[in-house]
Amino acid sequence: QPQLVESGGGSVQPGGSLRLSCAASGFTLDSYVIGWFRQAPGKEREGISCISSHGRSTNYAGSVSGRFTISRDNAKNTVYLRMNSLKPEDTAIYYCAGNAREGDCWGNRWIHYVMDYWGNGTLVTVSS
Repeated sequence: QPQLVESGGGSVQPGGSLRLSCAASGFTLDSYVIGWFRQAPGKEREGISCISSHGRSTNYAGSVSGRFTISRDNAKNTVYLRMNSLKPEDTAIYYCAGNAREGDCWGNRWIHYVMDYWGNGTLVTVSS
């Protein structure tokens, strides 16, 4: 059954780093735009980063720009989100999602894409 699986979440102190992974099984990621979203308790889901299918274009929300880096390794069928300088307000469940039709992030339009696949999420907790 095709699915996306996130991993790499955990607990970290403010200022720390984590790398999240989004791995595809049952299909190949190389034709998919991949977005990372997060949802904190009591808040709406937020789109935070996107990478195009070819990996040459990316997009970041202002809240994570300069601290998070998205990348992909299509040979490993995986997309990564490197998160540095983590803050308590980064605490959330992080989800990846994929869209096979758009090809690119097109600025921040990707936030409104209808995604073909969603992962189940991985929890990131930033606390001292």
